[in-house]
Amino acid sequence: MTKTILIAVFLINFTAVISQTKIDTIKTHKLSPVTVEGNRIPLDIHRLEPVQGTYIYSGKKNEVIDMAQKNGAITEKYGRQIFAKIPGIFVYDMDGTGNQINISTRGLDAHRSWEFNVRKDGIITNSDMYGYPASHYNIPMEAVERIELVRGTASLQYGAQFGGMLNYISKQPDPNKKVVFETVNTLGSYGLVSTYNSLSGTLGKFRYSAWVNGKWITGYRDNSDSSFDAEGISLYYDVSKDLTFKLEWTHSNYITHIPGPLTDSMFYEDPKMSTRSRNYYQPNIHIPSITADWNVAPSTKLRLATSAVLGARNSVMFDKPANIADTIVPATLQYNNRQVDIDHFNSYTTELRMLQSYKLFQQTNSLAAGIQYMNNDLHRQQQGKGTTGSDFDLTLVTPVWGRDLHFKTKNIAFFAENRWLLAKRFSVNTGVRMEIGETNMTGTTIYYSEKDLSNKIEHHFPLFGVNAQYDLTPNINIYGGWSQAYRPVIFKDIIPQSVYEVSDKNLKDAYGYNTEIGFRGKWKFLNWDATGFYLKYNNRLGTLAQTDTANNLIIFRTNIGDSRTTGLEFFLQGDFSLGKKTSLSLFTSTSFMDARYEDAVVRSGNTNVNIDGNKVESVPSWISRNGITFKYSSASFSALYSYTSESYADALNTVTSSASGAVGLVPAYQLLDLNFAIRLTEIIKLQFNLSNVFDEHYFTKRPQFYPGPGVWPSDGRTFSGTVSIKI
Repeated sequence: MTKTILIAVFLINFTAVISQTKIDTIKTHKLSPVTVEGNRIPLDIHRLEPVQGTYIYSGKKNEVIDMAQKNGAITEKYGRQIFAKIPGIFVYDMDGTGNQINISTRGLDAHRSWEFNVRKDGIITNSDMYGYPASHYNIPMEAVERIELVRGTASLQYGAQFGGMLNYISKQPDPNKKVVFETVNTLGSYGLVSTYNSLSGTLGKFRYSAWVNGKWITGYRDNSDSSFDAEGISLYYDVSKDLTFKLEWTHSNYITHIPGPLTDSMFYEDPKMSTRSRNYYQPNIHIPSITADWNVAPSTKLRLATSAVLGARNSVMFDKPANIADTIVPATLQYNNRQVDIDHFNSYTTELRMLQSYKLFQQTNSLAAGIQYMNNDLHRQQQGKGTTGSDFDLTLVTPVWGRDLHFKTKNIAFFAENRWLLAKRFSVNTGVRMEIGETNMTGTTIYYSEKDLSNKIEHHFPLFGVNAQYDLTPNINIYGGWSQAYRPVIFKDIIPQSVYEVSDKNLKDAYGYNTEIGFRGKWKFLNWDATGFYLKYNNRLGTLAQTDTANNLIIFRTNIGDSRTTGLEFFLQGDFSLGKKTSLSLFTSTSFMDARYEDAVVRSGNTNVNIDGNKVESVPSWISRNGITFKYSSASFSALYSYTSESYADALNTVTSSASGAVGLVPAYQLLDLNFAIRLTEIIKLQFNLSNVFDEHYFTKRPQFYPGPGVWPSDGRTFSGTVSIKI
């Protein structure tokens, strides 16, 4: 009986299994694995996001240079190579290979990039925004991850400069590694030796980065040697994923031999010639800062930064025109005494920024607002009687300064800009900035009493702006805007150079506006940005010839008139994949500028001349850079052709050069640069650079003040090789 039951249960279960089992009649085949390969072409030029950090960039012309993808002579800091794909960049070669970068846009002055609000990781590096806005701080390009440049239509958010913001973003610590070591070493022409070394990493909530750079070169010209050192330490503490504190100190210092200006005849005879062997220049700058970034809520971001620019700009020079030789005085059998000048910088900035996102009519809008406070004291000591020696020596032989002045500024600025997303693809920004401050100049000179010299300048400016952007596709948009800007009267504009000069007690800060409209985007293999712009610059500074109450001729330093610049900026790049490991990239970056004076008068000798319609000095009509990059596997080859048209050196548009070379036409020039790079392994990269291949003899500007009026030749043909190791 039991046996019968077991058999029955077995038959029932077996039948159930059979009834649920289907016979698979489909044939199966085992396939071989398939590998999908693509040739990704990394770009070295990008755009900022519409809203990034505590800034709004929607509707504004901007560029981001990815230094990791940049082929160029990074150690030498050739501006034409670093900024090759940003149309309209005028490069002023002044300090020699590898020292300062001097650039401008839209017809502005390129001297130490002082028409820009220059920053490092968002921290201001301009030495004194009201006294001497030049950026004497000099970061090595080996320490830079990317460069952000925003034109002047965004000036309401970061500062009122006509040029815009130039922000050097340093390399960040790897969040996944405790220790990363990088070394970049370069050897090149004219004794160039450079070494950059860094350590960085992450240990729990603590991140760190430290780097040091040393660079030495004998120089292209005689008596143009320099030595450079720079350091940086950044310490991060991530309290949480929403709150980070950063403590940073960075420093740069270099001493360069200044070979002196040339006359035109000297330049054409031998551009390597030197007229000075005893002139030296040294900017020694420290920038400490503390920053807190706090994501208060998903829709609220705060950034508080306090920083300082501390240091000095030192020079000792026989400061005479190029056609006056620096020779031994027969009566003393020694050289003439040199002039010692020292600027002491004490500039302090605190900036609180907020970005608030909020919903309105089912669209996400953004408000960027904040407050900025500056307290600066520029102590200028000039015309000291230096030694008759030939080395770098700031010693005074008599303890008296020809000028001993203080230029003290206190300024507070309130700013707000709102991005209104009126439709899914259309946004409009409206903004305002209020500048309230005062600058007081006090001190003594040997040719003016303190009472006659003292001057006070008030800065009271409400500035307004509006921008708009329409997205045709996620990657193509039309943008445009208008924004007011101003530039404070700076120290050199108001100091009388002699007893024959008088400064206007009612000097006005320069003010005006930027306006632009552009079309940019990416489509398949093309990347482009085309912009038309107009820049109005009122209250330019200069000198007029006048007579005093006793009918004596005086030189009057005052506002001389206005200027305007119209132009086009065009960038186009095509990237083509030629195979699994091969690609080709072509680009052009070209600009046209027409910068002219309006309602302006300047002094010419003992008379005043109307210069209405004259071209603004040092503004070439055409700047064009064109390049090609061929990549195969881990190797790449690049060629860059640069053309800059002629320009004038003075507002009178003098064509024939003067005996000293201080005025006259600056001839057009064209240059060819070649670069080759290969990555041998994941950690080793080699690069070779041949700059100015055809050894073109050229100069970019005839400066009217430092480093001396006359012709300053740029570098001829140079070669360098670089080894980079990252572990």
